[in-house]
Amino acid sequence: MDWELFLSSLWPIVQGGLTGTIPLSLASFALGLVLALLVALMRLGGSRILAGAARAYVSIIRGTPLLVQLFVIFYGLPSVGVVIDPWPSAIIAFSLNVGGYAAEVIRAAILSVPKGQWEAAHTIGMSRRQALQRIILPQAARVSVPPLSNTFISLVKDTSLASLILVTELFRQAQQIAAFSQEFMLLYVEAALVYWVFCLALSGGQSSLERRLGRYVAH
Repeated sequence: MDWELFLSSLWPIVQGGLTGTIPLSLASFALGLVLALLVALMRLGGSRILAGAARAYVSIIRGTPLLVQLFVIFYGLPSVGVVIDPWPSAIIAFSLNVGGYAAEVIRAAILSVPKGQWEAAHTIGMSRRQALQRIILPQAARVSVPPLSNTFISLVKDTSLASLILVTELFRQAQQIAAFSQEFMLLYVEAALVYWVFCLALSGGQSSLERRLGRYVAH
C-alpha cells in the first residue's frame, strides 16, 4: 500500500465530506423532513384527494431508484426547458427521496401515539391542531428518531451518487485523486473508510437525541 498517497489524500477526501457530503445531506434531510411531515398529515387528514395525492407521491418515490430520480431532474428536465445546476438538482432529488420514505415513518409514529392522548387534549379544550403540536408530535418524534436516523445515515452514503452529476463531494474528490494517481483501489477504500467514520459519529449522536426526547414518551 502506498501510505504516502493514503495520508496525503486523506484530508482532501475528508474536506470533500465536510464541505460537500455533510452540507448536502443536512440541507436535503431538513427539506425532506418538512415535506415528509406535510405528506404524512395529508395522508392522515380527512381529504381523500390530498390523501390520494400523498399516497401516489410515496408510491412513486419508493418504487423508483434514487439514481433515476436524480437523472430525471438533472438530465431530463433540460429537455423540457428546465435547467437546474448540479447542487440544487442534488438537493431537490435527495429531498424528494427522503420525503417519500420519511413520510411513512412519521405517519406510523403519529399513529403509534395512544388515542387517549388525543382525547385528553380535547378534554382540556385543545383544538386538533394544538393537540398535534403540543402533545402528539413531541411523542411521535421520540418514536421516529431511530428510523429517521437510519434514513439520514443512508442519505449520507447516497450522496455519493451526486458525483454523477458533477457535484464535488467526498466520493468525487476520491475519484479525482484516483484518476490522477491511478490508485483506484486505495482511494476507493479510503473513501469507504471516511464514510464509515462519518456514519459511526452520526450513530453516536442518535443515542443522545433519543435520551433527550425520552421525556415525551407516554407511560
